[in-house]
Amino acid sequence: MDEVDSIIEESNIVKDNIKSFTSGGFGGICAVLTGHPFDLVKVLLQTGKFKTVPSAFTHIAKTSGPLGFYKGVSSPLLGVTPMFAVSFWGYDTGKKIVYGITKKKETEELTTAEISAAGFLSAIPTTLIAAPFERVKVVMQISKEKVGFGETVKKLYKEGGLRSIFKGSLATLARDGPGSAVYFATYEVLKKQLTPGDGTELSVGAVMTAGGFAGIAMWLTIFPVDTIKSVQQSSSVKLNISQVTKQIYNQGGGIKAFFPGLTPALLRSFPANAATFLGVEVAKKFLADF
Repeated sequence: MDEVDSIIEESNIVKDNIKSFTSGGFGGICAVLTGHPFDLVKVLLQTGKFKTVPSAFTHIAKTSGPLGFYKGVSSPLLGVTPMFAVSFWGYDTGKKIVYGITKKKETEELTTAEISAAGFLSAIPTTLIAAPFERVKVVMQISKEKVGFGETVKKLYKEGGLRSIFKGSLATLARDGPGSAVYFATYEVLKKQLTPGDGTELSVGAVMTAGGFAGIAMWLTIFPVDTIKSVQQSSSVKLNISQVTKQIYNQGGGIKAFFPGLTPALLRSFPANAATFLGVEVAKKFLADF
């Protein structure tokens, strides 16, 4: 009987992992389709291609039309989908680790600090996917020519092998660790406060509102590090985080230089992350019966 119970338990663990992974991936697709135009403008401002949001939007609309706002979208679709899948799987795994460390039962609620710890842990495996795909995305977005995903990967590999493709990995982890901690903690706290009744029914309004504000809280926390990452990943020369930080500060006139593109990032953040969490929650509800 013990052997049968063990097999059942292992099967349930595999099912839970698949559900976390699948629901996170679906949420990622929702996020990309909703937020990519804003992300494109953010990167163009961060890398100095344009000075203001209106000038960037106007240029893209005039030169490329509506589809121009989805330049470089193939990379995040290919990268963000598994990245979000790994992120939400990592978060669920992180919570299990926290439960194990604190000796709490999984029916007990985690504190905000414990949720933050689980969120931070989720960023570790996510970085392995996020760093190379964001490197490719940034290079595609700042290119003056229309380039494909595969073509960009080949170019980067030719320039410096895997090291070139994974350029900015440390900056990505420095961004996503604290960012994920704030992200998941904000979502869980707000969703609990906004969900009517006993909280057992899926509240679309609560999920989208909590998800939107979770995204805003995250970006307000990590934006300077994201700017450093974007500049480092867009550079054709070898620069470490310290060198990039000094370069941005000296050339941009101080602290304000770390916040170009904040407006489109925040404009993107609410709808994109509202869509993300709604996609995740809907997928989890759908998969619950399987």
